[in-house]
Amino acid sequence: MSKVLVISGHPNLDQSNANSAILQSLTKRIDDIEVRRLDTLYSNNPIDVEAEQKALLEAEVIVLQFPFYWYSVPALLKRWIDQVFTYNFAFGPEGDKLANKHFLLSISVGGPKESYGPLGYNHFSVEEFLRPLEQLAYLAKMQYHKPIYSHRMVYIEGVYNTLSDVQARGDQHGKRVADAIDVLMNSPELRIKQFVTTWFGQFDQLPASSEAFLSNLSEEVVWQAPEGRFQGHAGFNDWYAWARKTFKPNCEHRVDQIDIKPDADSAKPNGFIVDLRINLRADTFESSDFNGESVEVQVKERWHVHIDTEGKVIIDSYVVSPL
Repeated sequence: MSKVLVISGHPNLDQSNANSAILQSLTKRIDDIEVRRLDTLYSNNPIDVEAEQKALLEAEVIVLQFPFYWYSVPALLKRWIDQVFTYNFAFGPEGDKLANKHFLLSISVGGPKESYGPLGYNHFSVEEFLRPLEQLAYLAKMQYHKPIYSHRMVYIEGVYNTLSDVQARGDQHGKRVADAIDVLMNSPELRIKQFVTTWFGQFDQLPASSEAFLSNLSEEVVWQAPEGRFQGHAGFNDWYAWARKTFKPNCEHRVDQIDIKPDADSAKPNGFIVDLRINLRADTFESSDFNGESVEVQVKERWHVHIDTEGKVIIDSYVVSPL
């Protein structure tokens, strides 16, 4: 799984000095990166929507890399957006599959900086032209970040710029994008998302010892579930003993939705509220209340967490409610 996914929307990347330099700069600076070249994948082929959606689902940061064509994206990238950002995937009642992913636009602009603005011949800023993509991110519940763009990114021999200047700008542009991604990858929101994945991965195994969970639970944690209210590490251990007597190991917690926001009322610094929708599939023991039947339940969970001085996610309260 690549944490950083770059969608290259140039229709002919091999002939692009600027975009080629940007992508080279990115790949040499970011280890966990996947670049999907739409020109080699789909110039003459139908878009594989399933493969593209899978790549998006596996990414934490999504970057659209493209040249600014007529104040917008190239037609190839527009076709990709139209076909991949589908109903109940990117929008609609179940369209939260991209929620909370970081969304970054990286753009090579041919014209000079002074041409974009009320007094320039393009009249509007680059950001104003990008409003539709910004709204795309909002509708898909992604986290939209300030776009990164560079001007004078076209080389016309003997007419406009020099090749070395364009390539140097491309390398510097890539560094700016890589630096921005580095900040995002170390954000508390991403740290919490990664913790959620690890947390439920451990629960799927239901290990004999609860130590792996206790290290991320506040000593005063309040654990509220349909089975009752439990407090502190001792209370969690009581609940966990019930869970291990009820569910067989190798169950499956699927995280269908996760929303993270700062907790303004937290008494601790770096506090966050985490709202989740979880689908649980599990086999049960015959001695349990489920009499050995397989179960599939949907629940919503709300966590109050904080990040301690060592960067560890600590759960202060954990509320589970059936849907």
